[in-house]
Amino acid sequence: MKRGYAYILILILGLLVWRCDNNLISESGGSDNPDDTAANDKWLIPREKVYDGGPGKDGIPSIDEPEFLPVDQVDYLNENDLVLGLKQGDKTKAYPHRILDWHEIVNDKAGNRNVAVTYCPLTGTGIAWNREINNKTTTFGVSGLLYKNNLIPYDRATDSYWSQMLNQSIHGEHIKTKAETFQLIETTWSTWKSMYPGSRVLSTQTGYDRNYRVYPYGDYKETAELIFPVDPLDERLFLKKRVLGLTGGDQTKAYQFKDFSDSVHIVGDTLNDEHYIIISSQKSNFLVAYKNQLQEGNKGNFQLEPLQDQLPLVMKDQQGNRWNIFGEAVAGPEKGEKLQRANAFIGYWFAWSSFYPDIKIYNEP
Repeated sequence: MKRGYAYILILILGLLVWRCDNNLISESGGSDNPDDTAANDKWLIPREKVYDGGPGKDGIPSIDEPEFLPVDQVDYLNENDLVLGLKQGDKTKAYPHRILDWHEIVNDKAGNRNVAVTYCPLTGTGIAWNREINNKTTTFGVSGLLYKNNLIPYDRATDSYWSQMLNQSIHGEHIKTKAETFQLIETTWSTWKSMYPGSRVLSTQTGYDRNYRVYPYGDYKETAELIFPVDPLDERLFLKKRVLGLTGGDQTKAYQFKDFSDSVHIVGDTLNDEHYIIISSQKSNFLVAYKNQLQEGNKGNFQLEPLQDQLPLVMKDQQGNRWNIFGEAVAGPEKGEKLQRANAFIGYWFAWSSFYPDIKIYNEP
């Protein structure tokens, strides 16, 4: 596959940064010491590892007034194209990678929640954040900066910078503030529309002139080539392999699609004495994790069995509850309850292993 022009541009800019010997970001001014205590100069991550991606602040434009289509009017997606699915109450929305590759952030409203759907094409990570921070609503933009090749959004209310994969503000007024996240399901267009045919889907009418049928980074997904260096570089798996990373306390583990069957499959695992369930299907292309405990209250340790051919239902328990892919009980005595969210999302292996060097691989020999 020929490289896309955007990928070539970013690669050239990346090489220029390398030649500048880990060029420091100058926007923040002040001391070069990352431990400087001045409020306007302090970073939670090493500043020398924050790279300027090239396009500049808002050079990759977020979508701030998204438009949506019903499923039956979507004509720009192939069956195997990946989408990020969001569910709030009984409303569902899908945000296709084809659009997110070009914009990275969609500031939206889902149900009664103000949501920013963030996606980093270089690390393959999609995470949804609450746009309500300290009781104030904001929007997020693309700062143009990267840490370990991962997106650094900024909030427009305070100009604070955030790390997408760390789900935390790393510089500015909100430094150390954790982002509240919402569950996203990454899967194929085919699976999503079969599960939620009444879903609304992000439209290509974004207000920008982009060819959403073209992937802007050429063969990036198929090669081991990275735009910017990462440290450490863990080559136990192919660098761009999609894995589900799960963090519990100070432990992190990666789960591969190959460890699950084509049918819906469930495994239990424990990190830091907390019990988790990991649910996947290779054929339907989803991989998701929850704590084995209700969101409200202490009830947990459900004995779960997979349900086949009933998507979006994926499992049942010994009490007769039936659970969907978003961890919601839709039938049974716990109807209306939810399983607790896990700190887990899909991303490229190199990203998970560079952010969490002690990461273990599930079923690793």
